[in-house]
Amino acid sequence: MLKIGDEYRHKFSYTQQDVNDYARVSGDTNPLHIDEQAGKESMFGRNIIHGFLGASVFTKIFGSLWYADGHIYMSQNIKWLKPMFTDQEYEAVITVKEIFADKNRIIYDCKVFDVASGDQTIAAEAMLMNKKQYVW
Repeated sequence: MLKIGDEYRHKFSYTQQDVNDYARVSGDTNPLHIDEQAGKESMFGRNIIHGFLGASVFTKIFGSLWYADGHIYMSQNIKWLKPMFTDQEYEAVITVKEIFADKNRIIYDCKVFDVASGDQTIAAEAMLMNKKQYVW
């Protein structure tokens, strides 16, 4: 039975090929993501990954790793705090924040951290419904 404060952690990284594939599928071909020279000349000194690619780790967690069977994504609020880069390890942390037992819904606090520096790169909140598994 899930309760407030329960947590799940998942380490992940993206390659430049992942970024290129995301650019192709999403249509976001901003040179900051896919052009090495543009990345070098940017304020970041190298290419950055797409913000929504970085935040897509939450859909992976909720869709495949954490009580996945029956999850319906209701909402997601996201703040990007720092850029994310390829070939760098990150850790996503989701924490049960609020439970709405009568509606089979949970609000999760969702964060991403750069493992090497400890810096938080994403702050988010998600509401999910699960009539199969969110039963109290």
